Formats: sequence, structure tokens, C-alpha cells
Amino acid sequence: MKYYPVGLNIQDRNCLVVGGGRVGARKAETLARCRARVKVVSPCFDETLWNHLVSTVELVKREYLPQDLKGMFLVVGATDNRQLNKTIGKQARQAGILFNGADLPELSDFIVPAVVKRGDLTIAVSTSGNSPAFAKKIKHQLEGRFGPEYERFLSLMGKIRQNLLAREHAPGSHKKIFKQLIDSQLLDRMRENDQEAIERLVVDILGNRHGVETLFQEKNK
Repeated sequence: MKYYPVGLNIQDRNCLVVGGGRVGARKAETLARCRARVKVVSPCFDETLWNHLVSTVELVKREYLPQDLKGMFLVVGATDNRQLNKTIGKQARQAGILFNGADLPELSDFIVPAVVKRGDLTIAVSTSGNSPAFAKKIKHQLEGRFGPEYERFLSLMGKIRQNLLAREHAPGSHKKIFKQLIDSQLLDRMRENDQEAIERLVVDILGNRHGVETLFQEKNK
């Protein structure tokens, strides 16, 4: 099956997870991190899996009802009952609601890739449902390749971009500046946590303008 890769904005959207086990907890936590309004329905919840989520998701301790779909943008079937997951998927499709079911690619409107997150950097790995275990292995390899310095790098790039846009709209010169920053040893210096070298590199490329003096104020406080 061919999937269209997309980043979905679910902030403040109503999302339903059916299932109180390990898979349901993982799905609910991921949705909550994306600032969705998450409701979880299950006749039982393992406290060791859910205690840290009670402040961010709504837990409803009972069996799933078709009425639970009302007002939902997205539904995840994460029970250990394949037939129930199928039923939820069919009902969601009839209601025009996006559905994802554990081990139900034929009913799912989307699949969830293995993801490596470093701040605003998101690297997604998918095998189109053919081998989640292999996607997980590649994810672990990428986690070793992309360290925390990538989060710092992107945060700094965002600040520089905001400063440049606030002062002038010159796409041509901005493109040149960002290419210089990306091709420089900035990432290496961040990996080494060499703050003086980081600031020196940025000043060398930007010059003493573009509000460069404000980029590191918070860091130096």
C-alpha cells in the first residue's frame, strides 16, 4: 500500500484512543504531546502505564460505545481485541473520522511511523506497514547519528531567521547566509559544547548586524 507522507496538525483537536494497555498508553501520550485533546476509553487501566498521563488525557473507565466517536477528529483502535478494533474502524469510516488500528492496515486511514525527535527536527521512518520491527531498528540507528546538538542548531537557525526577516526581506542574501551557516562547523562546535566558538562562527558569517548580539543573550544570562 502507498501512503502519502504528511505532518498532521492535531492541536486542540478531539482524539479518541480505545484501549488501556501499553499500546493505548503510547498512542495517547504521543497525541497529547502534539497538544491534542485526548480521551481514552477502556474498562481497565494499568496504573503503572497511565499515572503520568492523568493530567494530560481524559480517562473513561468503561467499555467503548459508538457514541464515543461523536465530535472526534481522529480515532485509534488499540485494544487487544482485533474484532473490536475492526468494528471501531468501520464505524469511524462511516462517520468520516480518521482511523488508525493496531495491525489493521486495510482499515487504517494512516499509519504512524517510527520517529526520532530532536526539538523541532522530526525524522520519520516507515516501511508502509511491512515491517514495524525494521523501522524501529532504523530509528535506533538514527538516534545514534542525530544527537542533541541538532535541537540546539535548529533553535539557533530559527532565531537567526526571525532576526533576518524582522530587519529586511532579502531572500537571495538570506539563502546565502543560511548555506554558509549549514556548511560551517557550527554543528561540530555545538556537539563539543564550545559556546565561544559557536558565537564566533555566527558573528563571522552574519557580521555585527542582523541583531546578532541578541541571539545569545539568554544563553549568557
